[in-house]
Amino acid sequence: MAKSEAAVKDPAGKGKLKLILVIVLAVLLAIGLSVGATWYFMHSAQSKPAPAAEAASNAKPAAIYEPMAPAFVANYNQNGRQRYMQVSITLQARNQADLDALKVHMPVIRNNLVMLFSGQSFDTLATPVGQEMLRQKATASVQEVAQKEVGKVVIDQLLFTNFVLQ
Repeated sequence: MAKSEAAVKDPAGKGKLKLILVIVLAVLLAIGLSVGATWYFMHSAQSKPAPAAEAASNAKPAAIYEPMAPAFVANYNQNGRQRYMQVSITLQARNQADLDALKVHMPVIRNNLVMLFSGQSFDTLATPVGQEMLRQKATASVQEVAQKEVGKVVIDQLLFTNFVLQ
């Protein structure tokens, strides 16, 4: 009986030893691949430095920020209750001449934004995701007017610099 118990315990010990050996080899392989990939990418990045003139030509012009004053105040209903929203907006552009051409059409832009803001629900605006979606819709609205009136998109994005719900 003692021999059969010893024989039963011995194969289980070899199975665990094989499992540990396979895990150790897998970890060593993963470490080796990581070190090799890191060395490869670091070496290839050093061998191809970008010329300063090429980097300067690919750089975007400096951003120009134009606040839209006064702040927008819009009202909307939620479950029969009157709610208000105040939003301060700043436009980000890259070309001052295009931005000046767009300023002529500010009444149309402000009208579209007020209509957009007043059509929102409180439940949507109370979440950061809802606010970001509204910001993206407002950006698209301004870009649409700019494309129609100026012939260019003009602004990169519209930024909410103040956002108050009541």
